[in-house]
Amino acid sequence: MKTEDFSYDLPAAFIAQTPAEPRDHSRLMVLDRADGQISHRSFFEIGEFLRAGDLLVVNETRVFPARFYGTKLPGGGKVEILLLKKIDELCWECLVGGSGLTLGRKVQVTGGPTAEVAEDLGESRRLVRFTEPIEGAFDSAGHMPLPPYIRAYKGDPERYQTVFNKTVGSAAAPTAGLHFTPELLEKLRYQGVRLAKIDLHVGLDTFAPVTEDDPQTHQIHKEWCSISTETADMINQTRQNGGRVIAVGTTSVRTLESAAAHSQNGLLQPWKGDTSLFILPGYQFNVVDAMITNFHLPKSTLLMLVSAFAGRETMLGAYEVAKAEEYRFFSFGDAMLLL
Repeated sequence: MKTEDFSYDLPAAFIAQTPAEPRDHSRLMVLDRADGQISHRSFFEIGEFLRAGDLLVVNETRVFPARFYGTKLPGGGKVEILLLKKIDELCWECLVGGSGLTLGRKVQVTGGPTAEVAEDLGESRRLVRFTEPIEGAFDSAGHMPLPPYIRAYKGDPERYQTVFNKTVGSAAAPTAGLHFTPELLEKLRYQGVRLAKIDLHVGLDTFAPVTEDDPQTHQIHKEWCSISTETADMINQTRQNGGRVIAVGTTSVRTLESAAAHSQNGLLQPWKGDTSLFILPGYQFNVVDAMITNFHLPKSTLLMLVSAFAGRETMLGAYEVAKAEEYRFFSFGDAMLLL
C-alpha cells in the first residue's frame, strides 16, 4: 500500500466555495458497498435509505473563531495566529504566519491582548502565551478558520457550524453534519431514526495530506473526543435490536472506533481522551455499520478511512462518477451515504 494509491485528479472548479441553500439541498451519492451500485439523490431524501431502529451518531462540537491577526512588537510586521489546542489558561499551540516569529517574539493581537512566542514547535507551529485569556477576544477579534481551499466566502459564519453544535473546541467543522436541518432531523425522528451525540474536537491537521510514501509510517494527529454513557447505551441497544449505527462523518467514526478499542465484552463503554487512531484499508470496523461523509482531499487520512470502509477501488471509482456528475467536493460540497 502506497500513499499514491489514494491520489486522484481534481480540477479546482469542483471545490465548493459556498454551501448549498438550504442545507439539505446538497446532493447525495448513495453507494451500496455490497454490489457497488450508485444512486443520485438530494440530501433531504436520505430518509428513503434509513429505517426505524437506525441510530445516527453526530458530532456536536462547535467551531470557535480561531484565526487572529496582529503585528510584531517592535517592528509592526503583520502576522497571523491560528489557535489549534489550548494548553492552559494563557497558552495555546498555534499555527503562525509571518516571518521572524522566533522564541520570545512579542505580538500585539488586533483587537485583543499581547502575546509572546513561548516555544518553537517546528515548522509553522508555536506555543504562544497570551497576557490574558484569548477567549475574551473571540467575539470581537476572532475569525472563522475556513479551510484554505475556501477562498472568498463572505456569508454567514454559522453556515460553517452544524445545527446540533454545542461544545466549543474545534478548529474545523465536522462537515458531514452540515447537511442536516432541524426539519430533516424531526422528519427522521418521526420515521423512527434516533439521534446520538459524541464530541470530537477537530484539528486543522484533518486537511493535511499524507506526505510519506508509505501511509503506515505517517504519524496521524491526535484529537480529543468523548462518548457519554447515554450514547454508549443507545449504541448497544441499537445493535442488540438489529438496528444500524450510522456515523455522521469521519469524526464520529473515529470516536466510535476509538471507544470500541477501550471497551470490553462486546459492549461499547463511555470513554474520553486523545485518539490517534489511523484507519487504513484492512481495518476491521467494530461499531460503524454505515457512514455519511463528504468527498475528501487526495492522499488524505480521511480518504484512506472511507477507503477502509468501502474499498479503495470502489471509492476512487465513485469519485470519478462524482466528477462526471458534477458533484461538489470538500467542506461545503456534497455528501455520500455509504451503506
